Amino acid sequence: MNNINEGILRTHHHGNMKVLRHHVYEYQKGIRHLVLHTSSVHFEKEIVKLLEKKNVDYFIQRFSDQKINVFFGDRKCISVLKRIGQKNLSEFTDEEDFMLGIMLGYDTLKQCERYLKRKNTNLVAEAVA
Repeated sequence: MNNINEGILRTHHHGNMKVLRHHVYEYQKGIRHLVLHTSSVHFEKEIVKLLEKKNVDYFIQRFSDQKINVFFGDRKCISVLKRIGQKNLSEFTDEEDFMLGIMLGYDTLKQCERYLKRKNTNLVAEAVA
């Protein structure tokens, strides 16, 4: 049983690091200014080692005992995230959520739709309370 778990972990690790390296490549080529990479806490040291070796700014948020969000990219983007603080993504205000989506390069019109939907939902919730 232990060999099966180790095999699964090795396979997951390989896939996770492969995706991370591709995200770093896209950042270095200027395709993205900011990347969000979700990973297991077990890979945090290796992720940090890779980002520091590549001289890439990063910000890590732990959102559960087992998972982390690794934001990396342009220093200005990372500074904005640090100012927002160590909040879970689900705790972002509507404006912070909108700004993050735009910074991550999500479709602008879809981000506008998402913002308006969140804003309307929050207005309805406030009116009921």
